[in-house]
Amino acid sequence: MDVRRAIPGAAEDDARLLDERAARMLEIFAHERFNSPRTVGRLRLLMVSWVIRTKLRWGLKRGLDIVVASLALVLAAPLMALTALAIKLDSPGPALFRQVRVGYRGRTFGCLKFRSMYVDAERRRLELVSLNEADGPIFKMKNDPRVTRVGRVIRKLSIDELPQLLNVLRGEMSLVGPRPALPQEVAEYDVDQLGRLEVTPGITGLQQISGRSDLSFKRWVELDLQYIAEQSLWRDVEILLRTIPAVLLGKGAY
Repeated sequence: MDVRRAIPGAAEDDARLLDERAARMLEIFAHERFNSPRTVGRLRLLMVSWVIRTKLRWGLKRGLDIVVASLALVLAAPLMALTALAIKLDSPGPALFRQVRVGYRGRTFGCLKFRSMYVDAERRRLELVSLNEADGPIFKMKNDPRVTRVGRVIRKLSIDELPQLLNVLRGEMSLVGPRPALPQEVAEYDVDQLGRLEVTPGITGLQQISGRSDLSFKRWVELDLQYIAEQSLWRDVEILLRTIPAVLLGKGAY
């Protein structure tokens, strides 16, 4: 199922959509609220300024993503190679795992991770549903029997997320943003929870630096919506810096 069909407002060209929204807002105000040409002209100037600021913010965020993700891939290359080797030696199966996730406005993409579970993990999940320790539509277990020995280490240190730097370079993810959800999870969202799909999903975010899997799903969504409301380049830099001690401490990572 294409999740975009279930989410109102999905658009293929975000820049064009932004311009169309601004023009539509101007038309509504001009025809229904104002009669003065001077007022309409001032409103037009405000709308143009708003569009420029929004596009500039998006551009700066994308620039930060490309620069940091590229540098991180170069620096992490030896660690990623050793991780792939350890996974192959620990259990049969590929080192990388690609999973369908839901991104910006319902667009699905292949989210990359180092494989931390046995290859039959998806099938075995059905057998473990009754042991779910998380609330809401997500599934979490502290001692998940599907996780391999190497998998427990790379999950604790968030090394399994490193391949998602490639998703960032491809524009499917950002460094900072809500974590991308599974399609079956999104299918259970209520209207408010769908709001977390209004930005590009990220590798880290407020949820990751605030307790990760120890948080309730309700609190998880609250933090995501808070980030969306407060997002800025400096906010992203702050979250990236706070991610470092959060990863080293490993709190809530399993």
